[in-house]
Amino acid sequence: MAGRNQFRIIGGEWRGRRMPFPNVPGLRPTADAVRETLFNWLQTRIEGSRCLDLFAGSGALGIEALSRGASDVIFVERARPAATGLKAGLEALRAGERARVLQSSALSLLQRGAEPRDLVFLDPPFESDIIGRCCRLLAERGWLAPGALVYAEVDRQRGLPELPAGWSVIRQGQSGRVGYHLIATEDQKD
Repeated sequence: MAGRNQFRIIGGEWRGRRMPFPNVPGLRPTADAVRETLFNWLQTRIEGSRCLDLFAGSGALGIEALSRGASDVIFVERARPAATGLKAGLEALRAGERARVLQSSALSLLQRGAEPRDLVFLDPPFESDIIGRCCRLLAERGWLAPGALVYAEVDRQRGLPELPAGWSVIRQGQSGRVGYHLIATEDQKD
């Protein structure tokens, strides 16, 4: 098990590497078991995908995607210490141009011009109610490539907010306090 303030990359090119992250209040990398389940769900979709990791924090989801062959990941993190730590970790991995870290609020970024993404990770602080607004902006502002998937982590007691028209949960699970959901943004069989 990874120690405090570090997580372990589970699969792919950097499998087994431990990545440090700064001690920032509310920062909680997605647990190993949940990441393993998610990337098992995505195994046929991750190679070559363009990803957006909103509320990136430690970068655990986006780094796992890069390790498993995503073509590029945009990491969005508002807290300066977390964004700085994430940049340092990506430099240590030599992720190069495949990874960009933007210090910004998720809503501010989503309201600007879009770069269509195949996969979006949404893992905001549990006390926020921002997922619904993020989903609407993703749908309305051109952030989603055809057939895009959205992964969302929420407090399982609160559950997911209402999703945009045509979106549907195709896989879901729970682990402790976490409810995790893989969402199709248009009709598709998975």
